[in-house]
Amino acid sequence: MSSMAPAVSVLPLFALLSLLFSVSLESSLLPPVTAPQPQELHQQTGLLVPILSNLGFQELAMAVPALYSPVLSAWTGPVTLFAPSDDSIRTCPSCSAPRLLREHLVPGLFTRAYLSKLAFGTKLETASPGRCLTITSTSAISRSNASTNANAVGSDPSAFKIFVDGVEITRPDLFNDGRIVIHGIQGFVAPLSSVSCTQVSFPSSPGLDASHSASDRPGTAIMRLMLRDAILRLRDGGYSILALAMRVKYAELVGLHNMTVFALDDPSIFAGGHSYLTDVRFHVVPNRILMQSDLLNLPQGSVLPTLVQGQHLVVTQASIGPFASSIRINYVPIKAPDVVYNARIVIHSIFLPFPHLYLADLAAAAISDTPVDGVILDEHLRSGPAAAAGTGTGTCSGDLGPASHAECLASPAASPAVSMAAVDLDNGM
Repeated sequence: MSSMAPAVSVLPLFALLSLLFSVSLESSLLPPVTAPQPQELHQQTGLLVPILSNLGFQELAMAVPALYSPVLSAWTGPVTLFAPSDDSIRTCPSCSAPRLLREHLVPGLFTRAYLSKLAFGTKLETASPGRCLTITSTSAISRSNASTNANAVGSDPSAFKIFVDGVEITRPDLFNDGRIVIHGIQGFVAPLSSVSCTQVSFPSSPGLDASHSASDRPGTAIMRLMLRDAILRLRDGGYSILALAMRVKYAELVGLHNMTVFALDDPSIFAGGHSYLTDVRFHVVPNRILMQSDLLNLPQGSVLPTLVQGQHLVVTQASIGPFASSIRINYVPIKAPDVVYNARIVIHSIFLPFPHLYLADLAAAAISDTPVDGVILDEHLRSGPAAAAGTGTGTCSGDLGPASHAECLASPAASPAVSMAAVDLDNGM
């Protein structure tokens, strides 16, 4: 009996090993079990190519195959595209179309009706991580005014305007199948800022706002958005000093309907254009948007007002051909037109700060009698005490000879040498 005990104990062990081997063999023959993978991006956006092509967005359609987004790769829900027109995309020749597409795609279903109900300044996170679009609308402004003025709100929703980062949605709800919503936008587009998802604080101007009636407040609110948009773009585009200046003068600028700004980039200021710091207001044309096409149409002698009372800019040379660089304003050429613009603001780059011309108004009148902004220069501007003293923006005395008269018209005032450390940003600009 004792000699059989080892054999009995071996049999169960052998059976157990056989069972384990068979289970291992069967499991090796089964297909590997993997965790569910996120839906591929091309499955989510594959339909965009024919849809965008049929709607006329050829630039975006061609960019879809190159689109990559970790946000959309993990997103299985609907998406909304704020689609810039082909012309809008071409306003930014240095921009990448796939990047613009990614930064205008938003996870979620945002119809026009839904967008019009969002609070003013709502930020929507895009398919580009850390980049947000800012949504504003006149309907949101009207709702905010409803408590103070019952007549400020219109009942027609079609009258409301919706803006995406300052660009108007001109063709809302172009496409909506429950999975994809496409809105057409028209205007300047640019890459989103790295701080686009953060709120930027701006000084309030209660006194300024109180001076406007309720009917003026919607325009002021839109101007606030346009200023913020321009400041962020300037800061990212190499114009951080001008961005700071606009922020310092925010209370004054927000009261304008629109404006044109002639700007020096940061390298030009540090390379010797220090006088721009104390004279920014002289480089702002209030309540008028002059795009590149508008500048090209300005006749020689056109007078442009500035924020400095009584001081004007003069088109001293009209454009020659289709290039804005040929135009001269106060004898300074345009370096790059339309470097930043939105619905209310346009900014052009110049090489040097504008010199203050003696008798700028008279120079314009002597060169051309073309009225600008509906104003023809008065005869009394052609002479006066300031002219005799040779100060201010005065005019030349009629007793001067032709040579002296011409010299008076053309001589710019000397630009003061300003130390960067001595500039008072609050008062100097």
